[in-house]
Amino acid sequence: MQLHYYLLIILLVACQTKDENAEVTKQPNIIFLLTDDQRWDALGAMGNGQILTPNLDLLAGQGIMFENAYVTTPICAVSRASFFSGQYARRHGIHGFSTMFSDSTWKDCYPELMREAGYQNAFIGKFGVGRPETMPASSFEYWRGIPWQPHYEQTDQNGDPIHLTKLLGMQCDTFLRARDTNRPFCLSVSFKAPHVQDTDPRQFIIDSAYADILQDVDIPPPPDPDAYPAFFADSNEARLRWHMRFSDQEHHERSVKDYYRLIYGVDQVLGDIRKTLRELDIENETIIIFTSDNGFFLGEKGLAGKWYAYEPSIRIPMIIYDPNASPQTRDEMVLNIDIAPTMLTMAGIEPPEVMQGRTLTDLYRNHASNEWRDEFLFEHLFKHNRIPQSEGIIRQDSKYVRYPELGHTEVFDLKKDPREMQNLWESLDDSSQKNWSTSLDELIQVSK
Repeated sequence: MQLHYYLLIILLVACQTKDENAEVTKQPNIIFLLTDDQRWDALGAMGNGQILTPNLDLLAGQGIMFENAYVTTPICAVSRASFFSGQYARRHGIHGFSTMFSDSTWKDCYPELMREAGYQNAFIGKFGVGRPETMPASSFEYWRGIPWQPHYEQTDQNGDPIHLTKLLGMQCDTFLRARDTNRPFCLSVSFKAPHVQDTDPRQFIIDSAYADILQDVDIPPPPDPDAYPAFFADSNEARLRWHMRFSDQEHHERSVKDYYRLIYGVDQVLGDIRKTLRELDIENETIIIFTSDNGFFLGEKGLAGKWYAYEPSIRIPMIIYDPNASPQTRDEMVLNIDIAPTMLTMAGIEPPEVMQGRTLTDLYRNHASNEWRDEFLFEHLFKHNRIPQSEGIIRQDSKYVRYPELGHTEVFDLKKDPREMQNLWESLDDSSQKNWSTSLDELIQVSK
């Protein structure tokens, strides 16, 4: 079945790839789709043979797929703040769940700048920054924002049961059909999927319509499920949640399949959005950006959740469908802080100097890869008694991470040890250790 599925995707790409001469000649519409806790390889186009993501795979084949996309902080509120602002956490100042942007910082975030430039702003889904009463609904003409953790099991306008993901898709369709056709729009859609329902013992609450998919798919066990980091106590939040989701093969397989089914629900919404764009004859005027707020452990290293600098936690999928660009795959290191300046550049708006990300059009339109970054600052300053703070330097071939509260440091050679199982810190000489530490201190200063 999987082979036939991917042959179908190839045929669809060949049949539907845009006309290279059909360029956007005015300010484009922009749709920004953000999932919650979707790791980089939870996508068929990234080589995952178990998951079903036909619409996302088609988008990747017709657009630009970034194979090395990362977040600077792998936790919902902080990462979302970085998406809005194009800034590291040390600059935008949001490190937890209750803090909202200051008025001066929000004015330099992409929604406000696009609103001032005449865009019709819409926001649908989980806003994820600050308390409910502080959400900036006035920045959006169409507002269906919801605070922190809405339940997946919702009801529609008739009182009938509906899954949250499907409800958000219906709201997208409503906005697109009722939009002001004389102005470009910026539609930001923030899904809860595939995040767990934290307080519910079922954890991954799927749409019952998709319960039968993946039934015949074999989910392999994660490697070394008990090899969690020795410096983590059993009271570590990532370890506690591993017991809830991945403690035996049956439990692990059910969790992974339901995680994939939640992503399939998002994939179907994307398919519906693109169908509506074609019906409204605006597909060639609309850029679609798809990514996630952070990665997610599926049992690797005996962990669950995110929060740490290991690859499953910080790597995310990222796709841009741009009618002005040829389909391509990029291997440069791109970040969540790049999205805001990219959206502004697409809209013809100069990104403010306070933004620290870089516009991705420089890569896929101008091919400026020789001037691109080769490292970035990882920072996780959220205070939690079961999640130690950490900070580090991430490179494609290596990484350095220190835990100030624990007095612990890690260095990994990602070329030789992609699963990050062998900490090399103690084997380094004093000079090498000092170089890593000094480099991180310098990155921290630049990020403020």
